[in-house]
This record gives sequence, structure tokens and C-alpha cells, in this order.
Amino acid sequence: MGAAAARETPGTTPGASTGAVAVVFATTPASRLTSGSATLLDRLTAQLRTLSVRDVQVVTRAEDTGGGLADDLRAVAKAARAASGPVAVLYGDLVAHTDALAAVLEHPSRGSRALVEPGAAGPLLPPVRTERGRIAAAGNSFHRVESPDATFRGVLQVGEAHLAGLADVAEELADLAQHRGLGRAGDSEVADLLLAGLVRAGVPVQAAPLGGLHCARASGQTAADAAVRRLAEVDERAARLRAAVKSDDGLFTTYCVSTWSPHLVRLAARLGMTPNAVTGVSVGLAVVAAIWFTAGERTAQIAGAAALLLSFALDCVDGQLARYTRGFSPLGAWLDATFDRVKEYLVYAGLAIGYAASVPAGPTGPGGIWALAVAAMLLQALRHMIDFSYAGALADAAWGKERPPIPLSVASDLSRPDDPPARRRADGGGAPLETVASRVAGLSRRLDLGTATRWAKKVVVLPIGERMALIAVTAAVFNARVTFIALLGWGAVALAYTLAGRVGRSLT
Repeated sequence: MGAAAARETPGTTPGASTGAVAVVFATTPASRLTSGSATLLDRLTAQLRTLSVRDVQVVTRAEDTGGGLADDLRAVAKAARAASGPVAVLYGDLVAHTDALAAVLEHPSRGSRALVEPGAAGPLLPPVRTERGRIAAAGNSFHRVESPDATFRGVLQVGEAHLAGLADVAEELADLAQHRGLGRAGDSEVADLLLAGLVRAGVPVQAAPLGGLHCARASGQTAADAAVRRLAEVDERAARLRAAVKSDDGLFTTYCVSTWSPHLVRLAARLGMTPNAVTGVSVGLAVVAAIWFTAGERTAQIAGAAALLLSFALDCVDGQLARYTRGFSPLGAWLDATFDRVKEYLVYAGLAIGYAASVPAGPTGPGGIWALAVAAMLLQALRHMIDFSYAGALADAAWGKERPPIPLSVASDLSRPDDPPARRRADGGGAPLETVASRVAGLSRRLDLGTATRWAKKVVVLPIGERMALIAVTAAVFNARVTFIALLGWGAVALAYTLAGRVGRSLT
């Protein structure tokens, strides 16, 4: 074979026993360009040693044996069939921040992801189109993309669940390449072709944004030197800290917590705290808040409100710390999700106890406080159930309505069959259900274009940040009865809005 795979041992790294296998293609002269005292390939493999990569397989081109694209693709198929974990495909001429590579190789999902960046396509920057965080179409010198909105940056990881699909796609592309069925596609486009093939085969590939970092392929020594200089211009640690803060949080979280929580993240990292430890402190503060609320007097209510807000801030910090330190764990994710509910319901109980102790009681507590508390808990539990069940229903629907894959021998990404005719109402009259739902969905997308309306959509669903702020303010200024009435009123509006949106999206 013209392509020979050489395995390098990356050394002991955290999580390496379950990390990815990285297949690095050093088949172009650019991978031998220098960066300081080392080549670009050496620089890249050194970076991979610092990440959770089990081993590195470097695919080279022996000048006296020839070889080409078909052999390279079959090398990927072989690696995919032998792997027991994720397989990453990278180019040896990459110049990248280590944290940019980590956005793909160390994501906690360990799923299929590709590094992308908004911008126009160009040499060594193949186009992609993204939709809702996934890559909907990917191009190269053969496969075309309609309405691209980003570019692929040469780092692709395929999760363990999709390795069989990767091997099949790689072998099909290899056969096409061998019979000149891929047009002008060359051996410098292995990852580009694989990404296009996976997307066309229906493999869900998440789009991993660069987030202010750099990752680009070098075409020559001048380009390599310029790329290295761009890396030095970015404070990688600061960029990682900014990226640790979610960009799609609610209004209260974004402007009242995330503006200062990175300072706590940096402090926690300096103290060596784990995300689970921060979660524990957050739970402790919520317990303290609930105990203060049981006193039922104004000073205790204010103190409880302050403790609750700080508990919520730390609830944000634990996730930010996990992303900042890359200290992800399934246990941590489960603890975070579970204790969010536990803390909130403890606070409900504390508020009800405090109000009941300070006001003459009736059959359901003073002012029906226990009925209000239970109703608030049930409403919130119902909202969570709807959210989780809808996510599962979406996955089931996507599985049941899979469209036929686009053949890899077809250049255009517009060859999917037309959608089936719209279902009409049960009585046979009126507008198709999908037409009405599509109009609703279209209105929702138009609302996202305006800053004020986009934030209004986030606020109306009463996310956790707004709930904690509502509880804290009403408990400190008024009393628990006002708190529960506010939660029930706003929560009912949020439930109606969410149900309407879920039904509308289900019909499109």
C-alpha cells in the first residue's frame, strides 16, 4: 500500500485508556513545514499527547510506493473497524490551539463532532452548512453545499456508536476514488470527504465552534509562520474561560451571574476544587437558604434569598468549571441535574414551613400555603417531564422519518426526495396542519432575529435563573404566599407557551 500507518504512543494522559484513536494524515509536504525547531506534524502530535488520546496513527506517503486517496481512506476504514472508542481524523499540516482540538477530542459526549468556524470557503477551508448545532451538509472539491454558513477546520471525530458507519463510508469513498468517481478530489481532502460522506449517510455530526481560538491548515512556510503568530496573539486560558460560559443561557443568568461567575471559576480552579465539590457547596447553601426561610421573619427571609442566589451562582459555576478544566464526568452531570430539583423543592418546603409558623393555620395551612407549595412543585415537575419526554420524542421521530441518504457519487446536496404531501385535517378540509405549524415556526424564527423578542422568548419559559430570582425577590420583599402565586401564574404561562411550541414543531 502507498499509505503506511505508523503508531505513536502518546504517553499517559488522563482518560487515555478510554480516549480517541487519532489518525493523522501527513501525506502532504506541508506537514513537514517547520514551526520553531519542530515540524508541524511534530507540533500536532505533541499537542495530542496532552489530550485524552489513546494513540496516534500517522499516515504517511512513501515516495517510492505511490499510493493515494483510496489507500488513505481504506486506512481510516481499517482504524474504525479495529477501534473500541472514538476515532479522530486530522491533518498533519494543522496549526491549532490545543483547546481548539480539545473542543472535539475531549467533549464529554465523546460523540461525532467536527471543528467549524463561520466564514467563507476557500483553499483548505471546505464549506459546511449548519442547522441547530449540527452539520447539515459538508463539501469538498467534488461535493457541493447549498447556502454554506461556515467552514470545516480539519478536525473530525466519530463516536463509537458511528464507527461502523465511518468504515462503510470510508470504503465506499475509497472505491469511488479508485475508479475516479470523485472528480478533482485529492489526497489532501480525506477528512473533508469523510465529513461529507458521514453527513450524507445520516450520521449526526455536531458542529464544534472555535470560540475565538484558531485552527487552520498551512499551505506553505509563510502561511505556517503567520498561523503560529496568530496563535500567540490569543490568551488561550482566557479564551477557554470565556468559552466555559454558555452563550444561550437565560436573561438573568447571562447578565446577573455570568458577568462575574468566571472570577469564581478561576478561584475554584486555583484552589483545586472539582466541579462536584462546587455542586456540594451549592447544595449546602440551598439547605441554609431553606433553613432561614423556615424562620418566617423578614431578616431571615432576606438572608435566605441571598443564600439562594449564591447557591444558584455556584450551580452555574460547577458547569463552567467542568468546561474550563475539562473535568467532565457522568456522575457530575447526574448530580447537577438531580440536585437542581432537590434544592428547589427544599426551598419550597422551607418557605411553606416559615409562612405556616407565622400565620394562623387552616386545613391546608395558613392561606392554603401547603396547597400552593404542592401545586408549585407539581407544576414544575410537569414542565420538566414535558421537556424530557419531548426530547425523547424528537429522537424517536427523527429515527422513524429518516430520509434516504444522498449517494456519495452525486455532487449536489439537493438530491433528497421531496417531502411527502402535507397531512390535512382529520375532517379533510381547511389548511394542511403542517402549513399552520410552519407559519408558527416561521414566526418563531423571525422573533429570534430581534434582540428584545429573542430575550422575551427566553424569559417567558421561566428558566431556572428567572425562577431563582423570582423566589428570592418575592420571598425577601413579600412572603411565601406571594412567591407561590407568582410561580404558579408565571409557570402556567410558561407551560402553555411551551406546549404550543412543542405541538407546532411536532407538526412541521
